[in-house]
Amino acid sequence: MEIKNEILYRIYFLLFGIFIPASVIMVWRTITISIVQGEEWRQQGIDNNVRYKTIEAERGNILAMDGSVLSTSIPYFDLYFDPVAPQVKDFNENIDSLSYCLASYVDDTYTPGGLRDYFIRARADSSNRHILIKKGATFIEKDRIEKYPLFNKGRFRGGLIVEQRNERRRPFGLLAQRTIGYVRESAKPVGIEGAMDSILRGQPGGQMMIQVDGKKDIWLPLEDLSGMDPKSGDDVMTTIDVNIQDITENALLRGMNAHDAEWGTAVVMDVKTGAIRAIANLGRGETGWWESFNYAIGSSVEPGSTFKTATMLALLEDGVIKLEDSININHGKAQFFESFMVDSSPESTGLDTISIQKAFEISSNVGIAGLAQRYYGSGNGPDRFIRRLKQFNLHLPSGVEVEGEANPYLKEAFSETWSGISLPWISHGYELRITPLQLLSFYNSIANNGIMMKPYLVSGTQRYGEILEEFPPTVVKRQIASERSIERIRKLLEGVVNDGTARKLHTDAYNFAGKTGTAQINYRRSGNNIKIGGYRASFVGYFPAESPRYSCIVVVHRPRKAGFYGSDVAGPIFREVADKIMASGSNHQSPINLAERPVMKNEALPGLDVGAAADLRTAMKYLDLPFYGRPGTEMAVMRTHADSIFFQDRQLVERLVPNVLGMTLRDALYALENAGLKVRLNGVGKVISQSVPPNTKVRGQMISITLR
Repeated sequence: MEIKNEILYRIYFLLFGIFIPASVIMVWRTITISIVQGEEWRQQGIDNNVRYKTIEAERGNILAMDGSVLSTSIPYFDLYFDPVAPQVKDFNENIDSLSYCLASYVDDTYTPGGLRDYFIRARADSSNRHILIKKGATFIEKDRIEKYPLFNKGRFRGGLIVEQRNERRRPFGLLAQRTIGYVRESAKPVGIEGAMDSILRGQPGGQMMIQVDGKKDIWLPLEDLSGMDPKSGDDVMTTIDVNIQDITENALLRGMNAHDAEWGTAVVMDVKTGAIRAIANLGRGETGWWESFNYAIGSSVEPGSTFKTATMLALLEDGVIKLEDSININHGKAQFFESFMVDSSPESTGLDTISIQKAFEISSNVGIAGLAQRYYGSGNGPDRFIRRLKQFNLHLPSGVEVEGEANPYLKEAFSETWSGISLPWISHGYELRITPLQLLSFYNSIANNGIMMKPYLVSGTQRYGEILEEFPPTVVKRQIASERSIERIRKLLEGVVNDGTARKLHTDAYNFAGKTGTAQINYRRSGNNIKIGGYRASFVGYFPAESPRYSCIVVVHRPRKAGFYGSDVAGPIFREVADKIMASGSNHQSPINLAERPVMKNEALPGLDVGAAADLRTAMKYLDLPFYGRPGTEMAVMRTHADSIFFQDRQLVERLVPNVLGMTLRDALYALENAGLKVRLNGVGKVISQSVPPNTKVRGQMISITLR
């Protein structure tokens, strides 16, 4: 018995010795956490469950030179219901009507009674405070659902949660795809979207949100004064001419298919301003041709014979040659130190002594390199030659707005990389690098009587149709060479088309000027032999020759069939572009009648217009014009009568093809795509016809619209 008692005493002693101190510690920690450190821990809990969430702003539009939309944002909405948010009275009075509306007009897989019971259960146990109502709702659908019972009491009292997302759309499809570009989280910004992102993206808003479900990462807005609505981005106006861009892309595509090339690029520039009217880039993909890289701006390559124009201009500026002077081309063969040079033109093999002009017209490597070696090959001649090339800004980037422009490379005379053959090889376009756009800028200066303009793609910004900022043309250099030298170079470039390597491209319809180029790529010199890994065909020039309006460059890399010379591959693409631009009469015709005409009182008012009612009202308020009528529909028709402006409803019925006649492209595209239609468009301006009649049942069909 005594042994048993002793064992019990030891057990009691052990229990008291362990648990009593542990209990004291636990009580002390509880007091410390709840009272002493309570505020700190409570604040930390709030910080972990309450956050300021960013609300995306609607991105601005990218517009062509005529106002056509190249890129725009279409808003879509994800709608959710928080059944816990409404007050008891509001919930009980409206839940039946809300369930009926949702089951009848939003999701007919539910019955009104079943949906009502589901909402009541969710409210009772707070199991789901983020019930999906509709995914990807259009603005019209969102606007209608917001008017349903209970939801019409507002964001917090009604429990409706609206999450907006914007999808970027290009009404013209793949037109100028790389130039327009994109902005993505996981990639480097590209094109105008990237370069002008700070203007296009606007200012995001924000809202204090509380996390109600950690596992599903569900957040609900808090009703406080900290919320801030996003500010939409501004529109960016570009210099792109939609018609010229379309002409250029199609011509380049046909050329790429005909010659099975690796990549190609074409750029059209306004001579007087430097505005880029078209820029097309095509590279070989697994399933066809894609504009995956901007070769015009990002590819710095050896230009080949198109660089001979710069060499000739340097010689003319230094006054060491006359075009009628004679030069011996030795049947198209010459040796410079240890290296041999051969003319690629078969015409050279039958010629010996010819004029300098003829040597340029037939693109004689031997002739041009021989001139460079004769006048710049001794003393400080190489340095004088390089300095002349720098006078033409051939060592500098163009400064175009978009990211990714490659730097040109012009070897310094007597540098470590300079050799005995550097001068003759540079003279006809090797041992240097330049991008197609940089080379075009040089030729554009020749067409512009020596005035070098900065190439540019962005002409200004605007907000709701009001111009905020304009970016005028920029003169880079007032004169790259004397007027006399420019005049002679223009004569040489016309001779190339009329009597030289591009004579088969000549047309009697109009005159143009330019230079062919056929550069060897991946070549290796070994004694008298040169191993060539392919060719790069090019043509650069301007039109019409007498009074240049546009300059253009075409470069086709590694054509695999149907020829490889610049005159055979790139020249026809240039000619097609020039032909169609000249035939279109774009910006070539003078106004028929510049005299003022009488203006009737009614003509001073805006005419018939159709579009978003809010936009039309904003325009009228900005113009300070009185108007009548308050349309109850999202779209409206604006009419004039006598001296009055009034609005009428333009009803868009769900699941029926909307009437978009008279609408602008943006409004028409918005209405048709939201109705579930696939859109094909033609022209610019306002809609004058639609292939599917209004009020036809929507079946996901294709609809064609014509704008004028």
